[in-house]
Amino acid sequence: QVQLVESGGGLAQAGASRRLSCAASERTFSTYTMAWFRQAPGKEREFVATISSSGVRIYYADSVKGRFTISRDNAKNTVYLQMNSLKPEDTAVYYCAAFLKSGGSYYTPSGYDYWGQGTQVTVSS
Repeated sequence: QVQLVESGGGLAQAGASRRLSCAASERTFSTYTMAWFRQAPGKEREFVATISSSGVRIYYADSVKGRFTISRDNAKNTVYLQMNSLKPEDTAVYYCAAFLKSGGSYYTPSGYDYWGQGTQVTVSS
């Protein structure tokens, strides 16, 4: 089992920046595809960004492309989400996900086996 712990959420003004972190519990982290999803009240969980184990393949949702950056540091078993130019519509609980299932989709929650507890990001206007 993989334990994932997100951190870095909180309150932010529109236009501000935040950096989220997701720490994994084991050294085999370097073999996992990782992703960020988010979920706002009354909405389904939404894909944000994903990064392959090597960092070569990276994909973003259209809603965050150009503003958010996903990265990973395999030596620290950590994946990051740098969020710039935050908008009120970015308000959500942000979840870290790990281990893309065989045949799974990068872009849907069902594609991943492991999840963190989530961290709240609230953006005011």
